[in-house]
Amino acid sequence: MTPLISVALSFIVCLAAAARGEPSASLGRRAVPKGFVTTRGAEFELDGSPFAFVGANSYWLPLLTSTEDVESTMREMHSAGVKVLRTWGFNAINASELAGAIESNLTYYQIWNNSDWTLNDGPQGLQRLDNVLEVASKYDIRVILAFSNNWVGYGGLELYIEHITPGASFHDVFYTNPQIQASYQRYVKTIVNRYKSSPTIFAWEMMNEARCLGDLPASAACSPGSGTLGRFYKDQSDFVRSLDPHHLITTGGEGHFYWKNPLFASDYNFNGQAGEDFDYDLTLPNIDFATYHMYPQTWYPQLDFPGSNFTVEGWGLFWMDAHANAAKKAAKPLVLEEFGVNGLDNKTTIYPSWIQLALDTKHGGVMPWQFGMLGLTEDGGNRLIKYADALIDGASPNDGFAIYKNQTVWNIFV
Repeated sequence: MTPLISVALSFIVCLAAAARGEPSASLGRRAVPKGFVTTRGAEFELDGSPFAFVGANSYWLPLLTSTEDVESTMREMHSAGVKVLRTWGFNAINASELAGAIESNLTYYQIWNNSDWTLNDGPQGLQRLDNVLEVASKYDIRVILAFSNNWVGYGGLELYIEHITPGASFHDVFYTNPQIQASYQRYVKTIVNRYKSSPTIFAWEMMNEARCLGDLPASAACSPGSGTLGRFYKDQSDFVRSLDPHHLITTGGEGHFYWKNPLFASDYNFNGQAGEDFDYDLTLPNIDFATYHMYPQTWYPQLDFPGSNFTVEGWGLFWMDAHANAAKKAAKPLVLEEFGVNGLDNKTTIYPSWIQLALDTKHGGVMPWQFGMLGLTEDGGNRLIKYADALIDGASPNDGFAIYKNQTVWNIFV
């Protein structure tokens, strides 16, 4: 038996053991309808039993034009043991892009024109997301939906800024401007009301990787200790809870800390500059579980060189431990929601130790970025979607982090 397969089997055995365990009677549980995932203390729970999972990220699934390709991808996820899929609940364009979007068959849910957007719930719009959820249900896969994106891709929050406060100089105006917040909430309400009765939804996610800065810089109003992002998380999670009493809610954040420690004063992940405060955000009553992301290879390129005492693997273990300790203190589940390294050798060397630590620290789920699919057929398997995202020879988009079935690293997760 290869070491990779051994790690994978150990992961499965440990998850099965967790599922047989009895949670402490002292840990709180919110009552939900049958089939809805909930929490009991630091564990996820489904219909009275603990629910730990290997998940998958696939932002591109709703962008596929072929229902057969969506079906084959979900079938492969199911066969690999994926229980939770994370994807975008947003896809927005400017009105000036509409003609090109129709010609290229691009999926879009919002069309922005002047200071407002209109909804596309047709066959090139939300009906594609409907299909993703329907097929996910068929294969017993639950879905985390993110409402917007910190980054420009596929209609992120700066599209709200561009149209509602044209000429604004700072990214964080999104979190504080009342008109922007009302527009964001109108979209959130549309998505939540559309799917809130579905047990296929695992959780609602406020934002993919919210930060004080994006393509625009941060202002002084969103600085370490300002609490700007914390207030956004509080207000919006309370708003979603008012719409939906049953589904889980999370931030979608990268897990930045605000540690007032001189040793980390210049480290963006710990000094509060990003705007998050992972420990505080976990105390919010309607944030049901913690998320964090992990890309040390790309976050610390200046430290990753031959002879350095920095290692991608070692830093990742430290980052994981820090989040596990914070989640344990808050008694809420923890999900390593995105992680990745470039290079197949790096993946096969580093991922097993990260997965083992996730087991040892009782993570509720691990979700590598990103799920790779082969054999896609639309447009002959070759299609430019948008930006540099493309299907090439039947393979789903690959940003260097994708994991495909024909790679040995696949066995770490199946």
